[in-house]
Amino acid sequence: MTTSEASTAALIVAAGRGRRFGADAPKQYLALGQWSVLGRAAAAFAAHPRVGQVRVVIHSDDRDLYESATRGLGLGDPVIGGAKRQDSVRLGLESLAAGAPENVLIHDAARPLVDGALIGRVIGALDDFDAAIPALAVTDTIKLGTGGVVTGAMPRDGLFRAQTPQGFRFAAILEAHRRAHKESREEFTDDAAIATFAGIEVALVAGSENNLKITTDDDLSRARAVLAGAMSDETRTGFGYDVHAFDAAKPGPVRLGGVDLPHGRGLAGHSDADAALHAATDALLGCIAAGDIGAHFPPTDARWKNADSQIFLKHAGELVGAAGGRIVNLDITIICEEPRIGPHRDAMRARIADVLGIDLGRVSVKATTTERLGALGRGEGIAAQAVATVSLGGA
Repeated sequence: MTTSEASTAALIVAAGRGRRFGADAPKQYLALGQWSVLGRAAAAFAAHPRVGQVRVVIHSDDRDLYESATRGLGLGDPVIGGAKRQDSVRLGLESLAAGAPENVLIHDAARPLVDGALIGRVIGALDDFDAAIPALAVTDTIKLGTGGVVTGAMPRDGLFRAQTPQGFRFAAILEAHRRAHKESREEFTDDAAIATFAGIEVALVAGSENNLKITTDDDLSRARAVLAGAMSDETRTGFGYDVHAFDAAKPGPVRLGGVDLPHGRGLAGHSDADAALHAATDALLGCIAAGDIGAHFPPTDARWKNADSQIFLKHAGELVGAAGGRIVNLDITIICEEPRIGPHRDAMRARIADVLGIDLGRVSVKATTTERLGALGRGEGIAAQAVATVSLGGA
């Protein structure tokens, strides 16, 4: 059995008040590089090609903070949480029940440095188990103490530090939470404990030392240091390609690079069929290994029918930023016999630069033909290819 991409939902728990932290705002909304703590965590799941949807559970007082923290990620309305974390998770799971994903990943917003590889390990384990958590083996000596003095020790063999996201078969963990709510007075410390209460076997996968939990000022400083050192001076290159046929039944204009070009026929496609922006979107996603445009905006989803492809490009740019990246250059080549691209090239460059929030000098748009060879040469459609260069500096 293989887990399909769209069958996994991510539920991010962000309803806590963070009283131990001592900041003016709850810790999940504090700045961490270009994003907040919550925004960076949410972006990691939104960028993962095997996560079909992301939902956040928040405190009722935090709607404005949530909107600001997740702007550009397209997450939709949050869920209002309960008095305790366990209540918040249960309410979040209930909100997903109508869509009934096959699997769910439950993650604490206070762990902003979760990465795609860790998310992938948890999802992969759900191909063979009903539950899986990332964990790190305890390597320090464990002491028992009372009144400030050591009273004993305990063996560290077989001890692990649990992290999130914790992954589960959705139906199983929803039923486990319902049972715990009705039958138990115990306050469970994580969702794996609730799974164990319900008799669900929980697998272990490798966690990450960088997947730290923000609890104190020192934790936030450490997270900033990790980001400052992560992937420093690393340059990535991504490639994108797209092609759309002309539709004889669809009148022009043709949309390319976010600009309407006069033409007798439009292009066939689920969205606006902007081949240039589709190629650019895939190139940016490729730089951060975030799948392709179809994983984020599936053509089977009615929401994207006739959608403006600038939405797709902006989303890819936001994900690059969430990964600590900066767009150095975006080079797009449009391949067609008609319409003429030259008169509209600068307008396309300006539109793309505006969508991505980068300097005009970092965007190149070129055009060529196939010298009348092949389908494109016969004027049956338009293709585009794009190369993106991204600098990853953890900012």
